[in-house]
Amino acid sequence: MSGVSTLTTPDKPPVRAWLPTMTALAAIWGCSFLFISVGVRELHPAYLALGRVIAGSLVLLLFLLIRREPLPRSPRIWAHTFVLGAIGSAIPWTLFGYGEERVPSLLAGIWNGITPLVVLPVAVLVFRTEKFTLQRVLGLLVGFAGMMVVLGAWNLHGGADLAGQLYCMAAALFYGIAIPYQKRFIAGSNLSGTALSAGLLLCATVQLAVVAPLVAGHAPPTPWSLSIEVISSVIALGALGSGVAFVLSLRNIRLIGASMSSMVTYLMPIFAIIVGVLVLDEHLTWYQPVGALVVLTGVAVSQGVIRVARSGRKQKIPAEPDTARVP
Repeated sequence: MSGVSTLTTPDKPPVRAWLPTMTALAAIWGCSFLFISVGVRELHPAYLALGRVIAGSLVLLLFLLIRREPLPRSPRIWAHTFVLGAIGSAIPWTLFGYGEERVPSLLAGIWNGITPLVVLPVAVLVFRTEKFTLQRVLGLLVGFAGMMVVLGAWNLHGGADLAGQLYCMAAALFYGIAIPYQKRFIAGSNLSGTALSAGLLLCATVQLAVVAPLVAGHAPPTPWSLSIEVISSVIALGALGSGVAFVLSLRNIRLIGASMSSMVTYLMPIFAIIVGVLVLDEHLTWYQPVGALVVLTGVAVSQGVIRVARSGRKQKIPAEPDTARVP
């Protein structure tokens, strides 16, 4: 899960204080799709997700130990973290694994970019933590058009490619549900983001440990039966994508606020495409990057980065929980 702190700083730090961290964060999360693609070569998607949450849990528990910070203690918080562990980690990470068995990793990275577009209608219609404005509605419409372009809605013939894209789209939808749920039920607590995320990953570990053997239909493979590439990918997904990346994200949230930090959403697909092409020799059809640009334009409009509606007074953009999701 991404950061939940709504802390902002009154003074704007220099760009050099946060841009390198944001770039590193986008690179880690963007490259996660590469690691998923490698991992599913030998691991069932559910077992890949299980390995990831175990590795991520260990890293975050180590951070808590170093900082001498406890895990959450409230039963209410643990109940919500159990839900978030499922909809924000266990389910979407498994779905991305299913998706990348069928489509290139760079396409999965593009689909991850729709998350902010899902967050808004869920937050408005379900959790009522946001309100619709003309600016946001226009952004959603532009983003939806971009999604249809990425999907190639005029050229759908079913098959593995369509199924894979739908899996990736469903994963992003779960992210979009998890973010406003997090804001509605947990963001107001006094818990640190590190403690909360460690709790989420622990809950996801329990869930996947029970469900993965049932879904996969067999016991997990022994570590020594896996290639070094797959083992390294699992460790990278957990330790970097779900451990170190979270710490970097929390640092940026505290420096520049959650809304500005969410701009990492625009950089992640770029890294996913670059590593997919250079490392895995993947290819895109012309309409997929074009659709990605339309989607990101819709995200920018909905978040107020691109202004399309004038107002008589200057609008103040509140700091919201980070809308970038760990892929």
